[in-house]
Amino acid sequence: MTKAYLVGGGIAALAAAAFLIRDGGFEGSDIQIFEAQPRTGGSLDAGGTPEAGYTMRGGRMFEAEFRCTYDLLSAVPSLDDPSVPVTREILDGHEEFAWDDVSRLVDGQGDIVDTRSMGFSERDRIDLLRCLAAPEGHLDGTRITDCFGEHFFTTNFWFMWCTTFAFQPWHSAIEFRRYLRRFLHLFPEFSSMTGIHRTRYNQYDSIVRPLEAWLRERGVIVRTGWRVTDLRLAPGHRGTAVEQIRVSHDGRDERIDVTPEDLVLVTNGSMTDASSLGSHTEAPPAPPRRSDAWLLWNRLARGRDDFGNPAAFDKNVKESRWESFTVTDRDPAFLEALEKFSGRPAGRGGLMTFTASNWLLTIVANRQPVYRDQPEGVSVWWGYGLSPDRPGNLTGKPMTECSGREILDEVLHHLRFDASVTGRVRETSTVVPCVMPYITSQFLVRRRDDRPAVVPEGSVNLAFIGQFAEVPDDVVFTVEYSVRTAWTAVAELLRLPGRPPEVYKGHHDPRVLARALETLHAR
Repeated sequence: MTKAYLVGGGIAALAAAAFLIRDGGFEGSDIQIFEAQPRTGGSLDAGGTPEAGYTMRGGRMFEAEFRCTYDLLSAVPSLDDPSVPVTREILDGHEEFAWDDVSRLVDGQGDIVDTRSMGFSERDRIDLLRCLAAPEGHLDGTRITDCFGEHFFTTNFWFMWCTTFAFQPWHSAIEFRRYLRRFLHLFPEFSSMTGIHRTRYNQYDSIVRPLEAWLRERGVIVRTGWRVTDLRLAPGHRGTAVEQIRVSHDGRDERIDVTPEDLVLVTNGSMTDASSLGSHTEAPPAPPRRSDAWLLWNRLARGRDDFGNPAAFDKNVKESRWESFTVTDRDPAFLEALEKFSGRPAGRGGLMTFTASNWLLTIVANRQPVYRDQPEGVSVWWGYGLSPDRPGNLTGKPMTECSGREILDEVLHHLRFDASVTGRVRETSTVVPCVMPYITSQFLVRRRDDRPAVVPEGSVNLAFIGQFAEVPDDVVFTVEYSVRTAWTAVAELLRLPGRPPEVYKGHHDPRVLARALETLHAR
């Protein structure tokens, strides 16, 4: 029987296993997932306790045109109610508790910014339209700063755009253009964020756990603590074929023989690789060395130009690093004060960015509870800083050198709550910071062939999945991208008649274009 070996246990691999069963007719027992970490989920993680503080490296947002993701999750039962698919749970949650942000930006005086205007000059508008219309090949190897003047990076639009999607001015103009096209239909409600969908809980509880349970029920073998160290390719074969997988676990090295009929799907690279957790009283330690996610890709790509160029993504930590933090509160004071300030109940307010923050801090208080096991009386909110190497406005220290307590002080400095509220928040909060050296590595300046094709030309049984495989038109840093690569890999390797649905192209719709242009010219 044909076997499938999936390297990495993130959402791309979990989705690929589901597609192998659903579309490829595989028995679950013929699928093995190798994950070096103690549990699956990859970047969709969440952990901690109410006593020590919850942790969550990031949170992904969804929207109505995530066609592959919603197709996949439409057959996966929710953990809360097995009669309700995860897709329905997300869509129902959006209907019941959609974001309606009226405090998206807060200025240096602590006042809410009027974001009905994007703040563009006429040159900004022209540059934006020129970038939107440019052929992708013309942006090869260019940065966003190559396409816009200095004023563009001071506009309301840029502050909202960069903190929603985590772009920096030095990031790839190719990726920026793809995002403009992909999310053009969201422009009219971009400041209110009403078109954004979210999961009921954090993505680990709402997506990873139910999907993994669905796979295990069907016999899929999940091997955590197993590191794939290398793949041996068959010499002299007419196409690229994996003939052996080399793994390490429990202090032992093993070799797994692979036939040309078997499938090997590799998650190459990792945006949350080498993440480093701090605590309420200690800054995160220096990040560890790269893990096998990067080392394996470097080994495979050595001497080959069809396996991409990992050096484009893993050699410039200074331009891909930022820091997030998770706050666990044992007192409602913070959420109550935030609701009063923002004019929205917790869970409806959306993102809030402090434009005068040297760290470019953004916070969000999602619908409670954020964790399925979160006890009554405990609340969780989350935030991040896109410029963690700059000195804080209050602390005078880089964010990367600050404890969780110091990061909380910096947030409270920008919010300017009453002293009585601030004191209660400080006394009853636990903050866990996390530095992520490669979190926006997929946005770094690149050329079109720096990411390998999902199925390289001539490949017999090897495919690449996840954020560092190439899918034309779609956008990285989304769950949708990982799921699309998984579906593409399964469909192409098995030569299935069905293919993933096309990437939504709202920029081809005159009505979408008209509404977007109206938003760009609002004053």
